[in-house]
Amino acid sequence: MGNVLLQYATVLVLSIFVGIEIIAKVPSILHTPLMSGSNAIHGVILVGSMLVLGAANTNLEEVLGFLAVILATLNVVGGFVVTDRMLEMFRAKKRPARSESSETEPS
Repeated sequence: MGNVLLQYATVLVLSIFVGIEIIAKVPSILHTPLMSGSNAIHGVILVGSMLVLGAANTNLEEVLGFLAVILATLNVVGGFVVTDRMLEMFRAKKRPARSESSETEPS
């Protein structure tokens, strides 16, 4: 049991390092499409966590399944909020409308 847990921990740590290296090399212009793709993946994770929660038999499984659904939901919503903020940076700023009184010349 301890050896398997050590192997899983090693894979987790190595995947974190690989993920950081990959994301660090992505140009900033590609972050928005990358976030949109990861939001789709997190949607699949949300569906999977709901299926796991539906198949829960013990109280521990129900608690862990509920926690997985909550965290997956937060991840999806947060991803869309971040994507929306990033897209907001690329939108043209609205110019304030000029009032009619400022357009007329004084007589």
